[in-house]
Amino acid sequence: MEKKQVISALKKTVSGIKKALPDLVGVLLLIGLVLQLDFGKVSGYFSGNQVIDTIFGASLGSIAAGNPITSYILGGELLDKGISLVAVTAFMLAWVTVGIVQLPGEILIMGRKFAIIRNSSSFLLAIVVSFAVVATLRALQ
Repeated sequence: MEKKQVISALKKTVSGIKKALPDLVGVLLLIGLVLQLDFGKVSGYFSGNQVIDTIFGASLGSIAAGNPITSYILGGELLDKGISLVAVTAFMLAWVTVGIVQLPGEILIMGRKFAIIRNSSSFLLAIVVSFAVVATLRALQ
């Protein structure tokens, strides 16, 4: 590559970052707010109905997205509070794969159609896979 091409590419990259920066900062601030949820209190909202709890768990995980290690800690806390394994598994899968909070940034960078399809399919798969994982674990016992 020629020096002019490299400089042109760097200018375009910096311009793209400047353009996306306000949205990305907003997403990071929103993530910070969501992570302040008290999951001890949240466990009281689970109904005991496995299907409803699984959908609620996946929804909660979708909103309060985070890193995988944190999901294990929160999942353990929810299991200790008597939440079903299917609901906790759906929560953990959605926590890692769905990102409602990051959606504005993802739309900006990846495009609206892709971001919505990816998040929707990840949400549905989190529910389906959680039932499959628990069924597999029960079959192995």
